[in-house]
Amino acid sequence: MTLLLDLALVAWLLALALHIARVRDDRNAIVAFIGFGLLLGLGWTRLASLDVALTEAAIGGGVTGVLLLRAEAHLRPGKASGASVSHGGKTLAAIACAMVAAGLALAVLAFPSPAPTLAPAAATALPSTGLGNPVTAVLLAYRALDTLLEKVVLILALIGVWSLAPDHLWGGAPSLRPDVVPEPLAYLAQTLPPFGVLIAVYMFWVGADAPGGTFQGGTVLAAMWLLVMLARLRPAPETRRRSVRLVLIGGPTLFLAIGFLGFAMAGGFLAYPESIAKPLIVGIEAALTLSIAATLGLLVAGPAQTAPGR
Repeated sequence: MTLLLDLALVAWLLALALHIARVRDDRNAIVAFIGFGLLLGLGWTRLASLDVALTEAAIGGGVTGVLLLRAEAHLRPGKASGASVSHGGKTLAAIACAMVAAGLALAVLAFPSPAPTLAPAAATALPSTGLGNPVTAVLLAYRALDTLLEKVVLILALIGVWSLAPDHLWGGAPSLRPDVVPEPLAYLAQTLPPFGVLIAVYMFWVGADAPGGTFQGGTVLAAMWLLVMLARLRPAPETRRRSVRLVLIGGPTLFLAIGFLGFAMAGGFLAYPESIAKPLIVGIEAALTLSIAATLGLLVAGPAQTAPGR
C-alpha cells in the first residue's frame, strides 16, 4: 500500500511538471506550480526529511507562488495578445532540459556505493553544539558561512525589488490594498494572526532540537503580516523607516558579529565556545527569524508605490 502511494505521488509530480511546462495560461501554470511545491513537500516527508518538507511547503509552494502571482498580475496589462514562443524555441528548450536531466541521471548513477558521507562525523560532533536537530547544526554550525550568505542574498534581492520603484517614490511604501476586501479575507486577518504568530514562535524554538527553524518560522510570520496588510488592517511600512531597515539587517548583523567574536572566544570565524554554543545559536536564529519574516513580506509587497511622507 505504501509503495502504491509513493508511485501515485511520483506520477502526480511528473504530471504537474508536464502541465506546468505545456500550459499556455500563466496563472494556470503558477497555480499548478504551487500545487507542485506542496506535493514535493509530501515527497520530502516520505524521505524522512521533515525540515526540507517544511521549507519546500513554505517557500516553494507559498512565498514563491505569491511572488509569481503578483508578477503575473503586474505584467498582464502589458502582454501582447498574440505573443507566443516559436516552435523552434520550444524544441530547443526541451532538448536543453533533456540534456540537463540526462546529465543529472548520469551523475547520480556514477556515485560510488556506498556513497561518501560526513554524517557519522557530524553526529559525533553534535553534542558539542548543544543542539538536538542535526539539520540546525549543519546550517548554523558546520556550514554557518553558507547560511549567513543566504540571508545576505535575501537582502540583496529585496534591494533589487525596491530599485524598481521610480526615483520620486524611493523610500515610500508598497501598496497591497485591494479595492475590495472579501469578507472571508477580513475575517481571517482578524482571527488567524495570533495563532500564526504562536505557530511561528514554536517552529523557531523547536528548531534547535526537532524539525523547524528560522526559515519556516519566518515564512509563517511573513504570511500573517501579509494577510493583515491585504485586509487593510495595517498599511505597508515606508521602506525608508529606520526601524524597518534595522529589522532587515538585524539578523545577518548579529550573525556576522558573533562570527567575528568567534576569533576571540573559540579561535575561528563562526566558531562557538562549547559552553554557550546553543544560546548563541538560538539568539542568532531569533534575530534571523524576524529578518526573514520582514524580508519575505516586503519582497511580496513589492517596490514603493506611494511617495515618502504620505
